[in-house]
Amino acid sequence: MRQIAIYGKGGIGKSTTTQNTVAALSDAGNKIMVVGCDPKADSTRLLLHGLCQKTVLDTLRDEGDDIDLEEILKPGFQGTMCVESGGPEPGVGCAGRGIITSINLLESLGAYTDDLDFVFYDVLGDVVCGGFAMPIREGKAEEIYIVASGELMALYAANNIAKGIYKYAQTGKVRLGGIICNSRMVANELELLKAFAEELGSQLIYFVPRDNLVQRAEINKKTVIDFEPESNQAQEYRNLAHNIQENKMFVIPKPMTQDRLEELMMQHGFLDAIA
Repeated sequence: MRQIAIYGKGGIGKSTTTQNTVAALSDAGNKIMVVGCDPKADSTRLLLHGLCQKTVLDTLRDEGDDIDLEEILKPGFQGTMCVESGGPEPGVGCAGRGIITSINLLESLGAYTDDLDFVFYDVLGDVVCGGFAMPIREGKAEEIYIVASGELMALYAANNIAKGIYKYAQTGKVRLGGIICNSRMVANELELLKAFAEELGSQLIYFVPRDNLVQRAEINKKTVIDFEPESNQAQEYRNLAHNIQENKMFVIPKPMTQDRLEELMMQHGFLDAIA
């Protein structure tokens, strides 16, 4: 069983990328559990066809500690098992604690079965909070992919995440599997992301082109694999899933200084765009 965490800047398309990748892997016959680690609880929406799943924290608040696994783990597309951690009441408590509570509860209820091929953790934003770093801090996920784009703040967040991976890799088995570019169609984006990944000592595992079909599928509460399985974009996600499944390159990243990151942007992004 491979446990994979997907990180990235908020709004970068991390949950969409994760769910489409999971759909492609499930469609290829893999048995997968997805653990949504975002208080918005939108990490499994497309796999569940829009079902507003009751989160672990909401279930615990409403029913107490004596709950069954079926109350929090729901079957989605191609049998993918889906759970949402949820978060505290707005303005109260730590959202990261919901991740810790959820993973511990899933373990105690026997969700991590031997027949699982993958467990995916879709994690909110940046590694600035110990709770959100929990999947790697506690050794749950040993394989990390960072979703980014050619925008400065997306790469800034990705570099910060690499710093978190570097920290926990010193005493654990967590490794960076690669960068996934969710294209925003900025100038020289492919070259920039390749250079960024290489600078970290890693790889650009896949470049996902921008396509409005992704938004149309989301409006219909489906992944692209489910909505238009024969489309070019569905094949892009299958290619990404294949690259992840066959990946053998796992590294301790070498995060950059802020000055080096901005220098990289100027070399591969801004200057060429101006020219």
